[in-house]
Amino acid sequence: MPETFWYSVKRRLLGPPLVNDRLRTERLSKPLGLGVLSCDGISSANYGSELILHELLPFFGLAAFTLLPMTGVILAGVALVVLSYREVVSVYTRAGGSYVVARENFGPRVAQVAAVALMVDYVVTVAVQTAAGSQAILSTFPALARPLGGTTTLLLISVSATLVMCYVNLLGVRENGKTFAMPTYLFSGSVGLMIIVGIGRAAFGGGLPHVRWQPGPVPVGHHSGLLAFAAIYALGRAFANGGSSLTGIEAVSNAVSALRPPEGRNARHLLVTQGCIVAFLIAGISWLAYATHAPPYKNGFPTVLSQEAKLIFGHSALGAALFFLVQAGAISILFTGGNTSFSGFPFLTSFVAEDSFLPRWLSKRGHRLVFSNGIVVLTVAALALLLVVGANTNNLVPFYAIGVFTGFAMAGFGMARYHLRNKEPGWRRRLAINFIGGVYTALVVVIFSIVKFTEGAWLVVAVFPVLVFAFIRLNRQYRAEAAVVEELGTTAPADTANHPRRTVLVLIDDVDLAVIAGLRYARSLHPTDLRAVHFVVDQSRADHLRERWLRADRGIPLDLIDCPDRRIERAAADLVVRETCNPGAHVTVVLPRRSYTPLLGRLMHDRTADKIARVTSRIPRSAATIVPFDVTAKLHGSHDRPAGPPDARPLPTQVRKSRETVGGPRRAVVSGRVHTIKIKQLEQSSILACTITGSGGDITALFYGRAHIPGLRPGSNVRLTGAVSVNGGSLVMINPAYELTG
Repeated sequence: MPETFWYSVKRRLLGPPLVNDRLRTERLSKPLGLGVLSCDGISSANYGSELILHELLPFFGLAAFTLLPMTGVILAGVALVVLSYREVVSVYTRAGGSYVVARENFGPRVAQVAAVALMVDYVVTVAVQTAAGSQAILSTFPALARPLGGTTTLLLISVSATLVMCYVNLLGVRENGKTFAMPTYLFSGSVGLMIIVGIGRAAFGGGLPHVRWQPGPVPVGHHSGLLAFAAIYALGRAFANGGSSLTGIEAVSNAVSALRPPEGRNARHLLVTQGCIVAFLIAGISWLAYATHAPPYKNGFPTVLSQEAKLIFGHSALGAALFFLVQAGAISILFTGGNTSFSGFPFLTSFVAEDSFLPRWLSKRGHRLVFSNGIVVLTVAALALLLVVGANTNNLVPFYAIGVFTGFAMAGFGMARYHLRNKEPGWRRRLAINFIGGVYTALVVVIFSIVKFTEGAWLVVAVFPVLVFAFIRLNRQYRAEAAVVEELGTTAPADTANHPRRTVLVLIDDVDLAVIAGLRYARSLHPTDLRAVHFVVDQSRADHLRERWLRADRGIPLDLIDCPDRRIERAAADLVVRETCNPGAHVTVVLPRRSYTPLLGRLMHDRTADKIARVTSRIPRSAATIVPFDVTAKLHGSHDRPAGPPDARPLPTQVRKSRETVGGPRRAVVSGRVHTIKIKQLEQSSILACTITGSGGDITALFYGRAHIPGLRPGSNVRLTGAVSVNGGSLVMINPAYELTG
């Protein structure tokens, strides 16, 4: 079948689809994990000290450079957050961070506060990181700002960088890691070298001179009353700005499942390593700012870091090369620091969607095994923020820290409750760490909300309850819809006559009233062969469906068909084509579909049934029928239930196998991949039929008295040993010996 236009475009842009088996291998090692997941936390050292000075200089004047010991308070926060999140990843090794902690300890509704906090943080992180990266570019190449002006150039670079990050992340996890790991090491190494050289020159080279100020720094004030209310307020604003240095530290806990096993231990190592690097860089850059009096500028460039690098390395050829090396590291890590959000936001939204608090299409993996929908949503939100606020870190900071520090506080208090409830060995020490971390970060939220309220923090404070309410309302709608279709019938309609050479396939993804309505319609077509089919995209979901199918005792075979690339439409088309190859056969595909109101249903549910019907109905000698089940009508007024649920009488027993074979049986060894698993009920027993696809064709293995074999599932590789016979023109093995090979 020819590819659709848009699928061809996607394939050309992103490459071939990755199959589900690759998901186990698409994990990050510790070096790659540090590079990918620590970008945001380490890159925040670029602007943390600068943002502190941005608040202190207008009030305290040059005395602001002597007040940088406030950095010590920030470093204490780094230590508390790292220690607190070490406890998180020790207990919760699945990705999700503070959302999972809050959900497990406070319940799913309270957890939506953490979900909203993290989502806001991820969106603002992309904007802040790209804006800071743009400022670093213009600090290195000031001439770029002349044609369009500094503000327009900053915005243009930030928007372009966001789109590039979106594209690279859509390529997949492994490409993501290789692309974004190097800047972390380049920045850490080059800035670390600058700090060491600066300390050496200060200690053994006669001290460091002050930076020569250019036109355009932030205003320099002359206040000296340190105990005045205004001074306390200024210190609070500086503390709030400096708190942005802590953002990104939690990224490791939000994507633990992206690491190679053992995930928990590797995550703890990454957190400690990241915390040490962040603390060293913040302390070093702050001390150099004190020693050189490098000021922040109104338009964001030149940055404090670039001024320090130019002064410390000097104007020689080697000094210029080292200056450009530092700036290359700063530019690359600031842009790729936004990649932390592209790693964490899609994972977070997938968890929230699985809990039915966000639209379920956010939980689906896309073409390259990443959560493509979440990546696109993040990109759109970050671009909107940049276009409205502008690409200036000082303007974006009011939107920043409330989200991330709310998540920190939820994680700290959630883990404190966990320790109180479980009282594991050493729980008192862990309780103290998490509780103090929760109090510290909650204090930052309060201070930030007050001192930055008029500069944009009011919007975040207002958005929080609105989004939390919207998430809870969406969950209520999902639960109401699920309650309507959950009840299963217990009796089936009377036996119906068969018509020759008609195959009816009922495609199912659950066992509920909508599926039962589809089965009733399928039986009314008097098929020769009636089968239920489920395409296996998620093995755990398929196992759960198989168990429910056997308990429901539908009297209809269930086929589980491997769909490794998650292209259900194509898998359905391939199945129909194979069925219509039989002479005189006609195939009808029945698609149970739950229907909802147009606008809300379009937002909350995908249109898989329509897509499958559109593809399969084009195949000769086939037809597709959608059987709607109106959930909305059931929700709004049609709550009457029939006295006896339909579709509950057993169907006539199907003939399971023909004993007529051509030629005698012969023993053979066959290796291949399990394509289809069919479960048939035979009187009081069952038959498990597995279709194995290999280089020499297909063969069916029949296991009598079995409904499930551990490890034998669609997509697994197996080696069969046994007698081969021919049954109806197909090769068959009955109760063969089997060995799983991968």
